[in-house]
Amino acid sequence: LVGPTGAGKSTILNLLTRFYETDSGRILLDGHPIETLSKEWLRDHTGYVTQESFLFNTTLRDNLRFAKPYATDEELWAVLESANAAGFVRELPEQLDTIAGERGGRFSGGEKQRLSIARALLKNPPLLLLDEATSALDNATERLVQQALETLRSDRTSFVIAHRLSTVRAADLICVLEGGRIVEFGRHEELLAKGGLYARLCAATMHE
Repeated sequence: LVGPTGAGKSTILNLLTRFYETDSGRILLDGHPIETLSKEWLRDHTGYVTQESFLFNTTLRDNLRFAKPYATDEELWAVLESANAAGFVRELPEQLDTIAGERGGRFSGGEKQRLSIARALLKNPPLLLLDEATSALDNATERLVQQALETLRSDRTSFVIAHRLSTVRAADLICVLEGGRIVEFGRHEELLAKGGLYARLCAATMHE
C-alpha cells in the first residue's frame, strides 16, 4: 500500500484488524466475511509492526514473550538474529533481562523497531501488517531487516506500508491510494510503465 500522506493506507490496516468497522463493501479473510471473525481471533492471528514500536516497562525477555509466552531463550535469540537486533542486545550488561523503560525509552527508534519486528517473527502469524515498519532504520540496517521480513512474509498474507518504495518493489501487488481511493493497482514494473502517481512517487523518492 503506497500513496501520499492521508491517502488512507493506515485506515486499510485498521479495517483489517477491525479497529474500524466497514460501512460498505466486504472484506474477506480466507473467504470468511471479516465481521464474522472476532477481534480476539484477529489479534491472535495477526502480526502488527507500526511506526510507533511500543515496548512495555519490563524486561526484553517479557516484551518478546508477549507474542509467545512460553518461548525459550534460544527462540528469542533466533528471532533477534533474524531482525538484526541480537548484536545490540548482546552488548547490554543484562541482555534479555534489560528493562526497556517507560515506552521503551532505553532504546533508540531503530532499536525499538527491530525489537518489534523480532516480536512479530516470534508470533509467526498467518496475517502480517507492516505500517512504516522500517522508517526509523538507516539504509544498511533496513536491508538486513528486509531480508528477515522477506522470510517472514513467505507463505502468509502481508500488507506493507512504506515511504521508502524500495521496501515494496518486490510485492506481488501494489495498491496506490490517493484521497481514500485506489487509483492504481499492479506490480512495480507495470506501475512505473504507466507513468502515473506511483511513478511520480518513485521519482520523488529518488531525489530525496
